[in-house]
Amino acid sequence: MLIGKPPDIPSSAITPKDHYLNRRRFMRGAVSGVVAAGAAALGAERLAEMFSPRIGALAGTKLETVKSPLTTTGEDLTSLEDLTHYNNFYEFGVDKADPAKNAGGLPTRPWTIRVDGKVKAPKTFDIETLLKRRPLEDRVYRHRCVEAWSMVIPWVGYSLSEFINQCEPLSTAKYVQFLSYYDKKVEKWTSESTISWPYTEGLRMDEAMNPLTLLTFGLYGEVLPNQNGAPVRIVVPWKYGFKSAKSIVAVRFLDKEPPTTWNEQNASEYGFYSNVNPTVDHPRWSQKTERRIGLPFYAQRKTTLMFNGYGEQVASLYNGMNLKRYF
Repeated sequence: MLIGKPPDIPSSAITPKDHYLNRRRFMRGAVSGVVAAGAAALGAERLAEMFSPRIGALAGTKLETVKSPLTTTGEDLTSLEDLTHYNNFYEFGVDKADPAKNAGGLPTRPWTIRVDGKVKAPKTFDIETLLKRRPLEDRVYRHRCVEAWSMVIPWVGYSLSEFINQCEPLSTAKYVQFLSYYDKKVEKWTSESTISWPYTEGLRMDEAMNPLTLLTFGLYGEVLPNQNGAPVRIVVPWKYGFKSAKSIVAVRFLDKEPPTTWNEQNASEYGFYSNVNPTVDHPRWSQKTERRIGLPFYAQRKTTLMFNGYGEQVASLYNGMNLKRYF
């Protein structure tokens, strides 16, 4: 196992995927007589593949990346196993382990993103074109969930602002709305009926244009696994995780604040802005601390940082706003 701080080595070299991705499943299989008998013939790599959850045909595909100056430094990365087995992706189940088990049927190729609304003209972007647009960047970001747990994730992508500029929004566009993939015919799509699909999220235009907001195609130097929002998602590191829409198929530019899934579910618990703020508690739990996934039990509890530690870059976006009212 190779461990290093983000600036020292590229994220794709930090943790070998075949070591982390399905260690638990491989070990469970390895103790059985059948697996033990076949181990020599098949090899560990083939066995890991056999016992892995389905995470999409492109899983494991390397991405060419360059280092980004916008990376978080000095914190240990969350292991790839935890990143891919502790997820919120309600389309594929409400338990944290469900997406890894159920998201394999998500079709990630071909894939397009439709752009409309307050734009010069509607457009459709192909995922392959977006991937080739410019060098992809390695960016390590803190990820903070509204459920008071956190991770440190080596994402791959580039600033959403570069994509927005290609969309040619009009001056009347004040907000950006993201719509996720929706098709209940996909195998193991959740039966959860209380959520109004498709999943939708939104940002104010200046938030979307901030350099930290990432159009994201991968993690740990490889394409996104299905359960992490393949093939393209948004990452907004100073907001709670549900603001970072997964598996995006449409982007709309609007002149009014768009409806968002969790805000529509329960506006008293999930505000439109949802900035990480330790002084504004969720009605059912405190936000003053968080539990860092993957660390030893005695080291998991962390103090929650205002704007998740990105205040220097984003606090000015909210000058004069009452952040307890606009939570």
